[in-house]
Amino acid sequence: MSRSTTTAAVDSWILCRKPGLKTRLRLFCFPYAGAGALIFRTWSDGLPADVEVCPVQLPGRGTRLMERPFAQLSPLIEALAQALVPFLDEPFAFFGHSLGALVGFELVRRIRRQYGVHPVRLFVSAGRAPQIPHRGRPIHTLPDKEFLMELRRLNGTPSELLGHEELMEIMLPVLRADFAVYETYLYSTEPPLNCPISAFGGLQDHEVSDSDLEAWRAQTSVSFSLRMFPGDHFFLKQPLLLRALSQELQ
Repeated sequence: MSRSTTTAAVDSWILCRKPGLKTRLRLFCFPYAGAGALIFRTWSDGLPADVEVCPVQLPGRGTRLMERPFAQLSPLIEALAQALVPFLDEPFAFFGHSLGALVGFELVRRIRRQYGVHPVRLFVSAGRAPQIPHRGRPIHTLPDKEFLMELRRLNGTPSELLGHEELMEIMLPVLRADFAVYETYLYSTEPPLNCPISAFGGLQDHEVSDSDLEAWRAQTSVSFSLRMFPGDHFFLKQPLLLRALSQELQ
């Protein structure tokens, strides 16, 4: 087992599970950089009752605060594959926002190679297609002051958190690790996925354009769809998004 699955029970990877409910499908949700599984805590209320929402809790945050976060994608994907495979015995889908979109994509490729299974659909939100190289300078190695300025510019970290010195001492290593995962990623060519891909974007997102999202089309051998919503890179709280997900999951 990986270092994370030895320090926490396998179930620690999934927050707010409600085992025992009759479900048609499990939806695994992967958060953006610096976020924890709690960003998906209300999603069960807005999705069909027979969809089991499984928010994924990564090391270093929330209930796993004392665990060291991953700073590279490959070992994170390896640990996730081992942890989640017991839950892939029913139809399932992946949803990932920003960094989570990349995590979901590479996890689909890993479980295809390793276990011969695939989701019924991959949802990618506010994340450019993996074959598009990272633009801009890396920020995960910047001094604290400059790093915090970049976080403010990206507008994804609450201002009250950025202004709380003690909390930021805890969160900075997690944020740096998450940005390192994204900024050190190297894409490798594999055959397209044999599951549909649905991409979501923000109309006012200056980080990820509609053409960045449209490029996901090359990653599937079946159907692809793209929907744009009002909002910037963090349009995740849009009620329209859950409505779109519900339609796709019917």
